[in-house]
Amino acid sequence: MKNVKPRKEVPGLIVDTVNGMQWKLRDQKPENFIMIVFYRGLHCPVCKKYLEELNEKVDQFKDKGVNVICVSTDTKERAQKTVSEWDIDNLTIGYGIATEDARKWDLYISKAIKDEEPDVFSEPALFLIRPDNTLYAGAIQTMPFARPKFDELLKAIDFVLEKDYPARGEV
Repeated sequence: MKNVKPRKEVPGLIVDTVNGMQWKLRDQKPENFIMIVFYRGLHCPVCKKYLEELNEKVDQFKDKGVNVICVSTDTKERAQKTVSEWDIDNLTIGYGIATEDARKWDLYISKAIKDEEPDVFSEPALFLIRPDNTLYAGAIQTMPFARPKFDELLKAIDFVLEKDYPARGEV
């Protein structure tokens, strides 16, 4: 049974952020969507490239009424290192999501296969959530590959807003 379904309320999410604030999903008041990007963590070069691309486009999402946060299971120290080593200064970076909370979002969990990886960590996912905290769209990965493309997502948001296109996959 899936925990995260279109048109249904998503699990709560509260994370500390590298900028010292606590981010709470239920406190977000976006014009159109909240976009949560779950990433694998500091050890992942694919995540680095993905978040750096998002960093360049985050203002385009904001212009469309989308609040963006990126979250990992990394520790505070690893998340701070991520911010200092990656070019992601425009992004809000949350850290420390517990494995049991990642599972509530239906994220896949992996064990380390290399020394630089944490013992366990979540695989990537991207969710678009309506202001009423219901899921609009989601992409959950088992590997670091095959993630949604930000340019395509920006175009899709335009279409969704223009046509008032409903969430799909709820049955």
